[in-house]
Amino acid sequence: MTVYLLIAAGYLLGSIPFGVILTRAFGAGDLRQIGSGNIGATNVLRTGRKGLAAATLLLDGAKGAVAVLLARNFTPELGNDGAMIAGAAAMIGHCYPVWLKFRGGKGVATLLGLALALAWPIGLVFAAVWLGAVLLLRISSLGGMLGAVSAPIAAYALGYPTYAVGLAGLAVIVLWRHRENIARLRAGTEPRVGAKKDAAE
Repeated sequence: MTVYLLIAAGYLLGSIPFGVILTRAFGAGDLRQIGSGNIGATNVLRTGRKGLAAATLLLDGAKGAVAVLLARNFTPELGNDGAMIAGAAAMIGHCYPVWLKFRGGKGVATLLGLALALAWPIGLVFAAVWLGAVLLLRISSLGGMLGAVSAPIAAYALGYPTYAVGLAGLAVIVLWRHRENIARLRAGTEPRVGAKKDAAE
């Protein structure tokens, strides 16, 4: 029963669509009708509101981190397993929120947040790969995917086998959510950062 409650709480926390809430609250319109229609920070940036985009990025990341921290605080008997389950549930909630007919974001920011909360060195590797790839390659979606894939590798290398397995599964979800971006990358048509149509996160 405790595990089920943990999953439910993590999912509901992760399913809060901060991008949609913030853009509506500050008069930037319905995010789902803008740009790619995605609810993540990159699409919020298309509204021209950099502050809202930054807030969305931070809040989406916080969802994953808070889920992990709550699990550690309220279900310490579950240890690393409980933290990983709660974080995973939050990311799934972000990607497939019940409030938006299961049409959510792509999970990169939420995955980064939960990785940092699980073990900050893992999150640090994730962030470094993500930002480094974006700066070097100028492709937002590719940076996010590479960062996500780096997380389970870092977890395994740093001695966190439980986290490595969980993060590997979540990285697969990130790749699946980016399947349209992957198709454009293969075709050489994926927009670069700074272009009029950035890749959606």
